[in-house]
Amino acid sequence: MARAYMTETESETGRGEPDRRSGPDSSAAARARRAIARVARLGGEGRWRRGWILALLAAVLAMVMALHSRVPNRVGNLGSLLETFLPWAGLAIPVLLLLALLRRSATAVVALLLPVLVWADLFGGLLTDRRAEGGDLRVLTHNVNADNPDPAGTARQLAEAGAEVVALQELPKQSVPQYEKALEEDYPHHTVQGTVGLWSKYPISDARPVDIGIGWVRALRATVTTPRGQIAVYGAHLPSVRVKFKAGFTARQRDLAADLLGEAIAREPIGRIVLLGDLNGTMNDRALASVTSQMRSTQGAAGDGFGFSWPASFPLARIDQIMVKGVEPVSSWTLPPTGSDHLPLAASVRW
Repeated sequence: MARAYMTETESETGRGEPDRRSGPDSSAAARARRAIARVARLGGEGRWRRGWILALLAAVLAMVMALHSRVPNRVGNLGSLLETFLPWAGLAIPVLLLLALLRRSATAVVALLLPVLVWADLFGGLLTDRRAEGGDLRVLTHNVNADNPDPAGTARQLAEAGAEVVALQELPKQSVPQYEKALEEDYPHHTVQGTVGLWSKYPISDARPVDIGIGWVRALRATVTTPRGQIAVYGAHLPSVRVKFKAGFTARQRDLAADLLGEAIAREPIGRIVLLGDLNGTMNDRALASVTSQMRSTQGAAGDGFGFSWPASFPLARIDQIMVKGVEPVSSWTLPPTGSDHLPLAASVRW
């Protein structure tokens, strides 16, 4: 009887194992595997497979910046707190980039383009110098600080800036005579309402307090008659905000005051308006929308950089503002420190 035998390959095939060296299906699968391997090796073996968590964090950062107005304020005014320091969210980008490089993750590096583009869209325009020469009126605002150790020196320093209209906030009653004496030579016209004051080289009329709902006077309105015509000037110091561990960003009183100030400006009969003051909030903060929605920031339109004004020792936010309506910003800038914890701001506008 003849003995039957099979080769090793034939034996494997006979047991149902596919022959991987032949057949159209096997060849296509091999080509696909080789293609995937080539893609995975782009930029280095595994660099597209690593760093997915970093890539996810980059995407979340981009979403938080792009959708900052959607971050709810119901818990601790978290949205307003984020918007107050929103430009600083960009500091997370170099941190994530460093981690991506250490991880050698091409995926994370590419994902970082998202927050870079969002930040550039929000704040890239502030990195250029948009100031121009000239203007019809120069204005200045400064929170002088109630505890300022040298009121007269601060007043003289502000007078040297050459503004025609100067608004001061946080004026303690006992220091008002020192400011009046130091400024009277350059500014023959002035009015003080509560803790805010206005000094002008041009006549002031119809000066009165503005009720912002806090029980004492921290805002005023006056008409200044310049050689080019009248302009309504508002000086304001909105209530302070605090960041507390249990309560979060406590800003309700400021928010209500901002709404009342916005209503007063909306009712103003004079078409040319300038707002000078410490609003304890930035242009990004939705809580100030009743004011910011109807006026332009001189810094945003004609400034150089972010123009941060507080704290003076290491400015982190522009909570002092110069905003206009009915006139065109020409230039806007911060001034050197005084004895206050805020920096003075100045701007030039054109009719």
